[in-house]
Amino acid sequence: MASSSLSSKPFLGSALSTERLSGLCSDLRNLSSPSLHFSVRRRPAKKLQVQAAGSTFGNYFRVTTYGESHGGGVGCVIDGVPPRRPLSEADLQADLDRRRPGQSRITTPRKETDTCKILSGVQGGLTTGTPIHVFVPNTDQRGGDYDEMSIAYRPSHADLTYDMKYGIRSVQGGGRSSARETIGRVAAGAVAKKILKDFSGTEVFAYVSQVHKVVLPEDSVDHYTLALDQIESNIVRCPDPKYAEKMIAAIDAVRVRGESIGGVVTCIVRNCPRGLGSPVFDKLEAELAKACMSLPATKGFEFGSGFAGTFLTGSEHNDEFYVDEQGRVRTRTNRSGGTQGGISNGEIINMRIAFKPTATIARKQNTVTMDKKETELIARGRHDPCVVPRAVPMVEAGVALVLMDQLMAQYAQCHLFPFNPDVQEPLNEVNSLPTMSLS
Repeated sequence: MASSSLSSKPFLGSALSTERLSGLCSDLRNLSSPSLHFSVRRRPAKKLQVQAAGSTFGNYFRVTTYGESHGGGVGCVIDGVPPRRPLSEADLQADLDRRRPGQSRITTPRKETDTCKILSGVQGGLTTGTPIHVFVPNTDQRGGDYDEMSIAYRPSHADLTYDMKYGIRSVQGGGRSSARETIGRVAAGAVAKKILKDFSGTEVFAYVSQVHKVVLPEDSVDHYTLALDQIESNIVRCPDPKYAEKMIAAIDAVRVRGESIGGVVTCIVRNCPRGLGSPVFDKLEAELAKACMSLPATKGFEFGSGFAGTFLTGSEHNDEFYVDEQGRVRTRTNRSGGTQGGISNGEIINMRIAFKPTATIARKQNTVTMDKKETELIARGRHDPCVVPRAVPMVEAGVALVLMDQLMAQYAQCHLFPFNPDVQEPLNEVNSLPTMSLS
């Protein structure tokens, strides 16, 4: 019978013989013996692995940049690109040309064509949905310009902190701390901008609004009509011709003296889908700040009214709501900068990013060597007297990467099932933004 067969099989370890039980008791008594010795074999300690390289950005639209200033080349791998979207190298090259060195007398004289090559992820002019690999070779390296930097640290550069962190660094051109790393960001940002424009009519424009003490008045640029050709009409990328000339003169004045100056880049987003961004830690402006502040030489970030908003009262600062002729809830002013509660509201997003003066200057400076001896250094190499003209496409790229990542997150979470038509709208519904009062 089944019951008798089960009862005849003892549980594991339950049928100890008398001899074995007696031996076990004897072993336990020996534990109190003073002559007892244990031989413990040490196991090798497991190596702690921390994956925090810092070269990847985004969750759904994910970009990893690679390469160094004076290595074989730089580039990026873009993962999460929607499939079956038209894409060519020419789509990327336009923004890379805006970023490349040697484009005018007020930029670094390094000569690079920055010609990109798409090595994977595109077939027959269409994205395949698999990772897109973009490569740009370095062709004008001068590693010998950095011999002194292998011994002495350049003031306000990343030389010292890279040694503090890694115990080793790439001397030529600053390695990963060089702005040449941003080629990968700009290439990926061009992909994001193209998809955003095709999907929802979203446009990202950045321009130079300040160079040193030359400040473009806020009301001099109409953000509702601003176009790329206005920005690209001069070498400093300021859409106001009068102020552009003043900015160029300011850069020329320090360039001939071996000095450098900083400035501010303003960036706007038109036709941004509503609902992008998440509460608490992943607010849209927080993600935008991270993308922009991770760019080289950045020292400040303002969103909407920024620090000027601290001079207003609540009644002066609040953006009052109204219903427009299309039946949409809008704001009469836009001091919030296009978001509320960290979520986009469909108004123009605007931000300003401050860039410090270029750290490498052709002037003698006090520093220390790797063996902690004080010395003097005149840094060599080819560098921008002011970084903001070439930072414009970098800022646009960073902003576009955030928007693309947040758009995919919003679609996945909140538009997977039918949305609430009483308070929501399709993500790809292009907004019509009439001019509003900014006062």
